Amino acid sequence: MALAPRRVAAVALAVILIIGVGIGIATSIHVGSSGASPTPTMALSGLIGSEKLPFFQDQRVIDALARGGFVVNVRTAGSRQIAQSDLSKLDFAFPAGVPAAQKIKNDHPGSTIYQPFYTPMVIASWKPIVNLLLGAGVAHQRGGYIGLDMDAFIKLIGKGTRWSDLSGNTDYQVNKSVLITSTDPRTSNSAAMYLSLASYVANGDNIVQSDPDVNTVMPVVSPLFLKQGFVENSTEVPFDDYLVQGMGKSPMVMIYESQYITRAASKDGSITANMQLMYPEPTIFSKHSLVALDDNAKLLGEFLSSDPGIRQLETEFGFRTSDTASFKKFVSDNALPVPDSIVSVIDPPTYETLEKMITRLEQLYTNG
Repeated sequence: MALAPRRVAAVALAVILIIGVGIGIATSIHVGSSGASPTPTMALSGLIGSEKLPFFQDQRVIDALARGGFVVNVRTAGSRQIAQSDLSKLDFAFPAGVPAAQKIKNDHPGSTIYQPFYTPMVIASWKPIVNLLLGAGVAHQRGGYIGLDMDAFIKLIGKGTRWSDLSGNTDYQVNKSVLITSTDPRTSNSAAMYLSLASYVANGDNIVQSDPDVNTVMPVVSPLFLKQGFVENSTEVPFDDYLVQGMGKSPMVMIYESQYITRAASKDGSITANMQLMYPEPTIFSKHSLVALDDNAKLLGEFLSSDPGIRQLETEFGFRTSDTASFKKFVSDNALPVPDSIVSVIDPPTYETLEKMITRLEQLYTNG
């Protein structure tokens, strides 16, 4: 039976509305607020190193991720703990170092590693301390920054040198051992990077690769950590002590360069004229490595690595990225005393070798 004209018109209108709604839905999925961005929103969960938590909590970063179609939820843990965790219910892991990331990749076939940013290990110190080390011949002016000869410095520690032993010392007459304050290598990536660096120097400027190498370096490197006494689990704590409690508590602290840059650029007064960075020679990069465990996390890794807006935010958090010109401009605009590029850089040992050294330290901590 033929439909009445009004019924036909109503059906036709309903079809048009359905098509229109369908087009609208498709547009909302495939076109973002700019009219050209892709994607539906993806909710991802990851386990990250604690040093990156301020980055992921920053509203500008949250907004930039949303622009890319991501809502990212994170929990924190030490890089070594991340490598040993059950990641089956997570989309990505984001430790601070390559050894942990490689271990995770090996344990999760099909995963992919992205390295959107990195930062060198540096030593936060004070001008009177730097002058003492310059006078002792273990620190050197490098044209705009200070380099610390790690071989000479470790030998100084090996002799049991105290600050009061240094010639011409009138500014820091204390009877404390000459040491760099670090975190706990059993939990913290920054300390593991310090261990990697020290073991390289102790091994005759060679990366530790074998059990004989481990046996050779451990008597040299273990006092660097054991003589500190209690050590913290997170790099934020000793850095905060450095900022707040001063030279008496923290004459030298192993930190990430990004930590110092972020504070200095904020101009909140926490970095004073009496503070000074030193760059270990050689130094080591902490390459923050996102291990994508699924396809959505691979998109996140690509976004963090290549999107200009998020890369600029990474730079403003003190990280170095593939956009070297942006980093150079940022440090110049903020008059930060950091080198544009660093030549003397080593790689860490493999996860397995680093784990052997940390395990040996664990035994020494336990046995006193």
